[in-house]
Parts: sequence; C-alpha cells; structure tokens
Amino acid sequence: MDFFAQQARMRGTSRRLVFLFVLAILGIVFVVDAVVWFAWGHRRTPEDGQVVQSSVGLLVMSSAAVLAVIAGATLFRMASLRGGGSAVALQMGARQIPPDTNDPDLRRLRNVIEEVAIAAGVPMPDIFIMEEEMGINAFAAGYAPTDAAVCVTRGALAMLTRDELQGVIAHEFSHVINGDMRLNIKLMGLLFGILVLTIIGRQILWWGPGAGRKRDNNGIVLVGLALVVAGWIGYFFARLIQAAVARSRESLADASAVQFTRQTAGIAGALKKIARAEEGSRLQRANAQEVAHMLFGEAGRFNSLFATHPPIYDRIRALEPEFDAQALEREPPPEPLYRQADEPPPVPTGSHRSPWDAVRGQGGSAPVLPIPGVTDPRSPLNIPGVMIAAGAGLASQADAPAAVAAQVGSADASDLQRAEAIRKGLPDDLRQAVRNSEKAQAVLLAMALGNGPQREAQLKIIDSIGGNEPRAEVLAVEPMVRALDPSQRLPIASLAFPALRRWSSRAITVLINALNQMAHADGQVDLDEYCLVKLVTVQLSEALNPRGIPLPGTGKLAAARGSFALVCAVVAQFGNDDPLAARKAWQAGMNEALAGDTSAYAPPPDDWQGALDAALAELDRLAPMSKELMVRGLTSVVMADGTLRRVEAELLRVICATLHCPLPALA
Repeated sequence: MDFFAQQARMRGTSRRLVFLFVLAILGIVFVVDAVVWFAWGHRRTPEDGQVVQSSVGLLVMSSAAVLAVIAGATLFRMASLRGGGSAVALQMGARQIPPDTNDPDLRRLRNVIEEVAIAAGVPMPDIFIMEEEMGINAFAAGYAPTDAAVCVTRGALAMLTRDELQGVIAHEFSHVINGDMRLNIKLMGLLFGILVLTIIGRQILWWGPGAGRKRDNNGIVLVGLALVVAGWIGYFFARLIQAAVARSRESLADASAVQFTRQTAGIAGALKKIARAEEGSRLQRANAQEVAHMLFGEAGRFNSLFATHPPIYDRIRALEPEFDAQALEREPPPEPLYRQADEPPPVPTGSHRSPWDAVRGQGGSAPVLPIPGVTDPRSPLNIPGVMIAAGAGLASQADAPAAVAAQVGSADASDLQRAEAIRKGLPDDLRQAVRNSEKAQAVLLAMALGNGPQREAQLKIIDSIGGNEPRAEVLAVEPMVRALDPSQRLPIASLAFPALRRWSSRAITVLINALNQMAHADGQVDLDEYCLVKLVTVQLSEALNPRGIPLPGTGKLAAARGSFALVCAVVAQFGNDDPLAARKAWQAGMNEALAGDTSAYAPPPDDWQGALDAALAELDRLAPMSKELMVRGLTSVVMADGTLRRVEAELLRVICATLHCPLPALA
C-alpha cells in the first residue's frame, strides 16, 4: 500500500464526507422549515385564501434551532470521545487487558499486537477485550496511533489460530496507520447529531398533544413529526455515506494484512470462520451499529444497502481467487480452540523481499549468516536474531530512496520477522517492567542514565521526580537496560507507551522534563539521547491531546527548503566523520528531494537540537507527497557512503515518527 497516496486520499475523503453530510443537514433544515412555515409562518384570509402574513424571521429561527441541535449533539458526542480509542472501547463495554494476565489467550493477543506494533513502527496501542461477545470481530479506534486502542471479542480469541488472529490484527493496524480511525470518530459524532433530531421529534409527539390551543397543538405535532421524518431521512443518507466509506477501506485493509503477513491463509481463514460460525461477526451490544464502520466484520445482519463491509464471500474470493463457497458451506461450523500456553509465532510462507534489501543488496543472494550484536553506533546496522546475507553488494543502492519511502506505513512479513526477533530478544522481566507504569518510567530513565561524570547530576534529577523511591527503581532495572542491544532501545520505549499514557498530564510533563534535563546534564546531547527524548516527547505529548494532532497538511517542500536542508545537514553530520563526506551526503539528499537545488551547504549549528525540533515542526505541516520526497532525500543522505549505520537508521526512524510517517524496524 502506498502510505503517502493513501494519506492524500484520506484528506479528499474527509472533504467529501463533510460535503455530503452538509447536504444531508441542509435537506433536514428544508423539511423542518417547510413544516414550520406551513404551521405558523403564514395566515390566509377566509374570503379568498390568500397569504396575508409570512414570517421570514420564524424560518431563520427554526433553521438556527435545527443547526444548533445537530451541532450541539455532534460536539457533545465528540467530547464524550475525547479520550480517543480507549473511550470508544469502554463505551462498547470492553475491559482493558491487565499487563500481568495469566489468560493464555490474552497473553497470545498481547504478543501478537506487540510484534505488529514494533514491525509497523507505531506506538503500542491499548488492548481491550469484549468478554461477552462471542462473535468473531475486532476494531481499532482513536484519533492517531498515539492514542489508539485495539479491541477484540472473546469469540475471536476462542475461535482463531495465531495466524488468523495475526491477520485480523494486521487488518486493524492498517486502519491505525492510514488515518482511518480519525474519520471513524467523526462519523460517530455526525451520525449521533443527526439521530438526535429523531429523538427530539419522538418526545414532541409524546408530549405535544396534551395541552395548548388546537391550532398551536396541531403545529407542535406537525413539527414533531417533521423532526422524526427529517431525522430518519438524514440518518438514512448518513448511513449510506458511512457504509460507502467503510466498504472502500475494508478491501484496502484486507490487502494490507496480506502484505503484512505475506500469507492469505491467516486473514482468509478468519473470514471463513466468520462465514460458518453460528455467531458470525455479530455483536450483541445495543450500540454496536454506532461502531459498525470500525469493525473487522459486520456488526449484524443488515440490508446490503447499509452493509459497511463487502460480502464475506467476496472478501474471501479477493484473497483466494479459487475459493469455493459451496465447499465451505458443507464444512461443519468451527469449534473453539483450547490452548494452555502461548502458541509459537507463524513463519510466513513463500519467498519475499523486503524493500530494505535494496539498501543492502538482494536478500538470499549469498550464504545466510548470523551477525553478532552491535555496540558501536557507527557500525553497520543489525538486529539480534535476524539473518542477513553476508557479502551482499550494493548494486541496488540507487533504488534505496524509493524502496524505503515505499516501506513507510507498509510493513511486510520481513518486518514482522524482525519484530518477533526483537520481542523475543527482550528479557521477560524487562517486558513485564514496561507494562507497569512506575517501572516503565524507571526503564526510560535508566536508558537516559549515563556512566560518565554527569551520572551523579542525573541521579539527582531522578530524585527530584518524587514518588516511591525513583532512584531505587531506576538502579534496579539499569542492568537489564544496559544489556540491551542498541537496536532494541527505541522498540522498548514504544512498548512502555501504553503504561505511561495513563498518567496525568502533570506526571507526563514531569517525566519529559526529567529526560530533557538528564540529556543536557553534561552540557551536550548525543544522538542516542536525542532520539530517546524526542520519541518519548512526541508520543506522550500527543497522548495528552489526541484531538489536537494535526491532519495531513498541504504545504510544498520547496517552501520549506531551509528546514529540510537543516534536517539533511544534521543527518549527514552524524552519519559521517569526514566534513567533506557529510557535505557530499547532504547534496545527495537535496538533489533527490529537490531536483536541481542550488542551495549552499551549511553545517548544523551548535544548538542543533533546538534547530532540528523547529525544522521538524515546520516539515510536519507539509502535504503527504512532500513528505515522501523528504523520506527519499533523507535515505539518500544516509546511503551516500554505501553503508546504513545504526545511528543513521535510528535518527531516520525518529524523524519519520515526528513527521507522522511510521517507518518499520530496520534490519
């Protein structure tokens, strides 16, 4: 899937959605105004029946009242969802999965979601389960990846194998990455705003006939009836819009899941079980229809006109062209699977090639050898447990910018394998620690704690945080943190995210300030410190105000040439010891992103962190296609010397995260 093109399409879809809803609302206003005018806005003479009075002011008032009701109800519903994905899950009756659960199904679910989150390069979402729902279903909700929640039914956990569950989760992560979730929450608010008119109309019909003069009484009844009719008409068209938008995205999400897992058996198997299971994908909750457009499968049996998903057999056939529906119908309904322990992760079938192979050469072109852990940040990149081709050439180096840009928001099976290696390579105690809020804080602080002369100053900063002996907590987890391979640092920070974002805004601010102070304790900030602090700051700051996360912008890269030049200069300087090589790398990046650029190279200033933060803030407001050019240019910078180093790869990932362009874990 082309992440940048999808982001641009989502912006157009949002505009069309708003336009269609505006038309539906104008239609509602017209119907109500017509009834108000007929009931009160005119009088006729008894002799000839001519209109002798018409009140334009009354129509203005009725129009304003209808618009105020719709807007107020929509804003009220949106406010009730300001908590993002977790708020949606809780309103659906789901419960959050505790980090120390002993339920093997829930542990398996957590492991699958952790692997997919690491592979996709997005923060770990909150995880919820709908215990009472035995239909096979799931949904992802939130305004952005930083406040996302993934919710599954107990039926999905009971019925699906690990492969099938992984396919469903990969499908939901497609919605997380591509920005579908924000549009979904807008749909919930708008649908509620329109439906409220019908509720008010029903109340008027219930209470209206009881009192008042006959003429006024008749007018009230007419208005109540008009509100009911207009509300249902508006809701009818709103549901049509909801269904049309959802159907187009579900097919894309199915395709993304196949790309992610590199197998069709998983997601196709889940769909087949939905087709044959007694409960199917149905939800029993009374408000299930409100989230119908978010779900993996249909919330119930509805008229095809309102179906939010393509027909189940069509979805299966798109994945498996030889699918025989009649043969499936002859099979017995699926039975729950009983597991005593977490199942081993699946091994993707078939050959595949990661876009990152373009950076290092053709995968599989040489004998496959294990590479030991890397401790030098300027050594070639490696992730423990992952095999890469020894002696692979760089004949495809020229293709690297396009290949890496294509990997943004489009993780595949090789990324999933690397994520599995990262997760399995983490000590169990450390994985448990990052799921606990206090210990997660200690892990991040231990990652920022140095061994040099600044250590004592950093420990005093930790003491100033307050709480239950923070220094002791940090020193307790420090040995595990020190034993981490450098490539595991950013993933472990992302896994700590769900535990930390449940904190108050004050506690989050204190943690961010402490990490910043620790990074500056020796008077200078190295790149590892910057990457850690920047990633934590971006993710936790956005979690404090998920509705404030900006939509994809419209700016052009040429208008932000200076900021992009600075970012390229920082990346070039940290990836090259020789100033001449840094200049050459910078020029390669500028030429890739801005063909024919004639800017003069300038090394980053001494206060490069502040300048880089300001430049990234400006670049984040650019249009998706401009961001694609930036990723291509930055890849040219890091590959100018023919070697991708860990220090460059981590900085590239953090920059992409800041620009809301999730880049998968690198090999």
